[in-house]
Amino acid sequence: MTTSDQSAAPRAQASVSHRDMANAIRALAMDAVQQANSGHPGMPMGAADMATVLFTKFLKIDPKKPHWPDRDRFVLSAGHGSMLLYAVNYLLGYEDMTIEQIRNFRQLGAITAGHPEYGHVQGVETTTGPLGQGISTAVGMAMAERLAAARFDGVVDHFTYVIASDGDLMEGISHEAISLAGHLRLSKLIVLYDDNGITIDGSLDLSESGDALKRFEAAGWNATRIDGHDADAIEAAIAKARKSDKPTLIACRTVIGYGSPNKHGKSSSHGSPLGPDEIALTRQTLGWDAAPFVIPADILSAWRAAGTAHAKTSAEWEARVAKLDAVVRAEFERQLSGKLPSDFARAISDYKKKLTEEKPNWATRKSSEEALNVINAVVPETIGGSADLTGSNNTRSKGQKAVTATDFSGSFIHYGIREHGMAAAMNGIALHKGFIPYSGTFLVFTDYCRPAIRLSALMEQRVIYVMTHDSIGLGEDGPTHQPVEHLASLRAMPNLYVFRPADAVETLECWQLALEAEKTPSILALSRQNLPTVRNTYTEENLCAKGGYELSPATAPAKVTLIATGSEVEIALAAQKLLEAEGIGARVVSMPCVELFEAQSRDYKKKTLGEGTVKVAIEAAIQYGWDRYIGENGAFIGMPGFGASAPAKDLYKHFNITPEAAAAAAKACLGA
Repeated sequence: MTTSDQSAAPRAQASVSHRDMANAIRALAMDAVQQANSGHPGMPMGAADMATVLFTKFLKIDPKKPHWPDRDRFVLSAGHGSMLLYAVNYLLGYEDMTIEQIRNFRQLGAITAGHPEYGHVQGVETTTGPLGQGISTAVGMAMAERLAAARFDGVVDHFTYVIASDGDLMEGISHEAISLAGHLRLSKLIVLYDDNGITIDGSLDLSESGDALKRFEAAGWNATRIDGHDADAIEAAIAKARKSDKPTLIACRTVIGYGSPNKHGKSSSHGSPLGPDEIALTRQTLGWDAAPFVIPADILSAWRAAGTAHAKTSAEWEARVAKLDAVVRAEFERQLSGKLPSDFARAISDYKKKLTEEKPNWATRKSSEEALNVINAVVPETIGGSADLTGSNNTRSKGQKAVTATDFSGSFIHYGIREHGMAAAMNGIALHKGFIPYSGTFLVFTDYCRPAIRLSALMEQRVIYVMTHDSIGLGEDGPTHQPVEHLASLRAMPNLYVFRPADAVETLECWQLALEAEKTPSILALSRQNLPTVRNTYTEENLCAKGGYELSPATAPAKVTLIATGSEVEIALAAQKLLEAEGIGARVVSMPCVELFEAQSRDYKKKTLGEGTVKVAIEAAIQYGWDRYIGENGAFIGMPGFGASAPAKDLYKHFNITPEAAAAAAKACLGA
């Protein structure tokens, strides 16, 4: 125990009650928020009873082994109530959650951030705070449990629990997520809804009059309402949910700020400290006489006993894994580790040789499909999918079996028209460990996925987003479907690789990089239109790994560097020929990934960009972001605004994204 633990005052009572244990959460929450002068005390105080029952009666975890693969997952979707989880983790005995961390709630350098952050704190399964993301990510975790259980019988069997708020259920993403969960009958997903009827603005009925339970029932869930302060009712409801063949919502009617005489049931307890006087009154109301940040020894001991309840369970699980067939065990452990198979690099190399020999004229979405035929054959942990655009995204490889509610042995998920829910579910699959999720929609619909993509980047998860129809090249669907600002927008996001390959070879290399990036999510922006092979010579080295490279050198002293991505590399190569026919030395740089290029040395970047040459960037998107490469004396060939509805070739000509326009711009920069 820590020094603070040892100073905890002894108590005379013979046994510790549920109320005592729940009040420990309440006391830590209100004290920490008050000390920080910032935070949300109301939710932890109201939800303390359900959390106490869940963590002491049901949750299969071992704080001494926080990454035990077969632990139950708990997601605090109501991430603003982070002190609920921090308090529980301290009480259970997670080594990193000391009383000093609780005292430093929301302070710089503490692991007790304002909202729970994955990777910073043991026992935090996902970053939450943006409402709706937690419950939706949990759907992916529950999917991953079923997928893993179908592959490794006898060593995967756990539940996913969520505590969600009114805000979680109001956000649109939750509608997508609960619909998907109901469709797949994720029976090991149990959501405790903190049904307190309060939002920041006041009473829930200011903005909501729907029936949450009926909505869940319509989506194929069990749904029930109980008294969220009745420990017996909470226990009975969870026990029943664990036996169901459907996911379950338990609406726990609670009082926000429970125990506060003047702020209970009021929005004033939601996002502000209670204040010293109100905390003193609350202590009296709760019968809690311990000093701030002190948990009486018997109560702490009762919580710590709950924390060790599954130590034997985890040891028995390890023994079962040890008895697995050696080959099966090795594969199970490899997939959990996130390491790719030993034959992966060879499979990629052999296929790249074939592509450079055959020189296919494929759209990069087709190139991606063909790459997946190779990848999925050697990387069994890939889990693919599409948001109802399978035939357009080309994300289903040969023989890839679809997942259904009754059969999770497949590896392809029909997410339906649920782009945001799909992205969040992929985060959950990745966080669960053991799988590499990828799925697709159109690049323009990254707008629908963006909050979940941001969390992929923030949590450093290997999630691969296959985003096709990447430019005006999709043609007749028009400006609503033609992404022009999306590449720039996505490139602005930290820790996200945005790949825009030029041909089948670059597509394969970008897939390799995305799969090897264990701590970075990737966007694969792929074309609808066919593109020639521009990488005609085999190289064992992955040239895309440097983000940008000289694809075609000048045949005369270089005066112009043409920089292009994706489908516009073909245009750059044609412009190079036009310039060189006039005696103007020009070179072409393909830049499939700006982020990787920026990670290279200064000397490499200067050399690749062609120091002393005029730079012309070509991309069928807006100019934003390209000025750092072309400078004041360069030029940009691309989109001035939104697109139009017409065949792709007509659009490229209409918007002057042509070899002739690129060559003319280069000459104008040279003063020729």
